[in-house]
Amino acid sequence: MQKEYKTITSIAGPLMVVEGVEGVKYEELVEIQIPGEKEVRLGKVLEASEGRALVQMFESTQGTVTEGAKARFLGETMKLGVSEDILGRVFNGAGKPIDGQPDIIPEKRLDISGAAINPYSRDYPNDFIQTGISTIDCLNTLVRGQKLPVFSGAGLPHNRIAAMIARQAKVKDGSDFAVVFAAMGVTFEEAQFFQSEFEKTGAIEKAVLFVNTADDPVVERIATPRLALTAAEYLAYEKEMHVLVILTDLTNYAEALREVSAARKEVPGRRGYPGYLYTDLATIYERAGRIKGKKGSVTQIPILTMPEDDITHPIPDLTGYITEGQFVLSRELHRKGIFPPADVLPSLSRLKDKGIGEGKTREDHAGVMNQLYASYARGKDVRELAVILGEAALDEVDRAYMKFAEAFEDKYIRQGEYEDREIDTGSLDLGWELLKILPKSELKRVKEEHIAKYMKD
Repeated sequence: MQKEYKTITSIAGPLMVVEGVEGVKYEELVEIQIPGEKEVRLGKVLEASEGRALVQMFESTQGTVTEGAKARFLGETMKLGVSEDILGRVFNGAGKPIDGQPDIIPEKRLDISGAAINPYSRDYPNDFIQTGISTIDCLNTLVRGQKLPVFSGAGLPHNRIAAMIARQAKVKDGSDFAVVFAAMGVTFEEAQFFQSEFEKTGAIEKAVLFVNTADDPVVERIATPRLALTAAEYLAYEKEMHVLVILTDLTNYAEALREVSAARKEVPGRRGYPGYLYTDLATIYERAGRIKGKKGSVTQIPILTMPEDDITHPIPDLTGYITEGQFVLSRELHRKGIFPPADVLPSLSRLKDKGIGEGKTREDHAGVMNQLYASYARGKDVRELAVILGEAALDEVDRAYMKFAEAFEDKYIRQGEYEDREIDTGSLDLGWELLKILPKSELKRVKEEHIAKYMKD
């Protein structure tokens, strides 16, 4: 029996207070009927104590009056209707279809709150996912079940990189693969860009899109990543698919969280974000992984823009603690016109060793990765030295390293937006090609037999 109350006492921004309530639970959905309106407005319970419920509205409270308004508590939390028909569909941040096609007939309805995977049930991530981007596949390898965030900055092309990964990502063993894409707080143009990119390349057939634009309600923005992860868990653990979840932009999500926290008059933490930001982000990130005895997996690529390019800002800082690495974008390379502008040296994939080697990629992968990384680091040091001392002060080996760094940025980091590089014939072979610039005596991180086999004159 749904309980109905006419005791709405106050409305402040997106929040509404209902007095004299009984048996109301946290996150329970509420329908608000405004006098003179046919449509009901939806909200959810943020707090319930001592007979009072604080309700966060999913839409604007403009023009709402307390007199004569009714609140109906539905006795259930927000759920997403799922079936295999969600593939190829576009939903808004509330889980409603926005692609002009009919509603799906759900096989079941799942609570979007979900839960982190029990550590005891987790299986270790150890299978390679190919994105077609050399700086990820070779140097910061993505593994099934991993969480690898992209740290970007305002104005950097993270949206194009997200679309590129979503189009090109695949697993080499031919298993069923799907992409769940969630955009939070994006502009209308960005939403259109993502949708048209998926449709234009046919990637939409193996994808599910959730789009929350900047003018959509804040509370919807908080629900969007959870809707996406609920869809991903269903496809992974019930339909045995390997699912890649791309979440952009987590900074907009954290801003929405801060807005709700301020409306609730909570004591702020660092930079005004709520003190529970770490815990809240963990409830999203920890839903990635593999479960023992289940074929499917959920892999996450959260994308966040670092305010003022500050990697110590609370959002990237806390994300770095929870996830297994980071893929950092460089403003300097972006200014040089290099796409994708991957900043190789601070980027890191903590699980890369589990996804590379014979049977997964190629036996020379670890050596090539280490040699490219070390050579580029030395090349950048030499370049800085040349600025201070002049190129004339450099010896022959230093000049080779400087030449290598230039070629590495121009040919290895730089690649076309629709260029899908295979790990073996693309990224690794290109790596060997570039290592020819250096004297053989400098190749200390690759095995002699690999040099003989792969370094073709």
